[in-house]
Amino acid sequence: MMKPRILIVDDEERMANVVAMALRRGGFDCECCASGEEALRALAERPVDAVVTDRKMPGMDGLELLARIHERSPDLPVIMLTAYGDVPSAVQAMRAGAFDYVSKPFDNDELRALVARACEMRRLERENRWLRQEVDARYRPDSFIAESPAGRALLELVRRIAPSRASVLIQGESGTGKERIARLLHYWSDRVGKPFIAVNCKAFAEGVLESELFGHEKGAFTGAVATRAGCFERANGGTLFLDEIGEVSVDFQAKLLRVLQDAEVLRVGGVEPRAVDVRIVAATNRVLRDEIAAERFREDLFFRLNVIPVRLLPLRERREDILPLAHEFLASHGRESGRRLQLSSVSADALQTHGWSGNVRELENVIQRAVVLSRGETIEPEDLLLEPDLRPTSAVESGTLQESLDRAAAEKIRVVLEQARGNRGEAAARLGIERTTLYRMMKRFGID
Repeated sequence: MMKPRILIVDDEERMANVVAMALRRGGFDCECCASGEEALRALAERPVDAVVTDRKMPGMDGLELLARIHERSPDLPVIMLTAYGDVPSAVQAMRAGAFDYVSKPFDNDELRALVARACEMRRLERENRWLRQEVDARYRPDSFIAESPAGRALLELVRRIAPSRASVLIQGESGTGKERIARLLHYWSDRVGKPFIAVNCKAFAEGVLESELFGHEKGAFTGAVATRAGCFERANGGTLFLDEIGEVSVDFQAKLLRVLQDAEVLRVGGVEPRAVDVRIVAATNRVLRDEIAAERFREDLFFRLNVIPVRLLPLRERREDILPLAHEFLASHGRESGRRLQLSSVSADALQTHGWSGNVRELENVIQRAVVLSRGETIEPEDLLLEPDLRPTSAVESGTLQESLDRAAAEKIRVVLEQARGNRGEAAARLGIERTTLYRMMKRFGID
């Protein structure tokens, strides 16, 4: 690891060297400057982790240097060296924003410890700033693709309900982005500084799930070699996301209902319940009312979870989002591969008419695969390798959903062309598409 860099500012060369020697022995990399003006020039050229400066210097003194530094780098810690007993000077420096002060003559260990704390604070601030930027980039509203009316309405709903403490039940097909919505609910709530814990209930056997969610005491079962807090306790003050909630057994549902009603968990093998403050967001790709009718899901648990219902539409029902999502995925995976790629118009048409049984997850996988397979800078239909849609189709019409969509599109084009008496420009205008798009679709469907 690189050594922390410290800038030492003192007009007395001997004192600057004494400070530098003490800090170098503590593992710091030091640079000395004889004036405030020289220090500002050095800071403009080379970043540092902390500044140690004398309070009284000819020309620009320590307080003026402190102010000038914080104009450029507000979070750069500055430690002030003051004369022994000069308390007013030290107080003035602290009020002006100094990290701390050291009286001369100073104790070497005390100086090293103080500089180490300043560098650690600087590191944590950088890390927190980076994390905030990462979170903002991922969860800011314009990063969530919502071009369709349904998508915009969903985003507005999530904004409105995020500050609430009420439980939320997200229902939607696999791949529609249920966990993404759960994270948005957490991020836009006042619980954002607390944990967000996600659990896939389907991934655990029932006995293991109970321990995972509620925790266990040492010796509660074979292999419980130590006490372990469960997800409810670890999410205390934050949000607990229970994915695939429709997969848990009726017996376990009763235990979960008790926890939600009492806001307390009892660890496996424990005797004392523990209070928890957790917002529950649950998700399922099942229709829970059908599960209730089949006696596979408790109605009382459903009402406890379904305080605020959120339904995610499948991608085929919000087709305005397909191309914006595809372009976003293409840019992301293109950056990873070091390539700038684009979709051909034929590929774009293919994406918009595909059935997307796997929804957004399937779309991202298709784009990622196309980035790998494409030979040039343009994604062609053969790069997409679109698979036939596997979703069950109506008994009235055989074939896949894609085939049904193709038949409907071809029939629509034929009818409009007939109405326009073969005038392709007029037909394209009636269909609301470009003339070139109409030509491509006619060629694809074998329409003369």
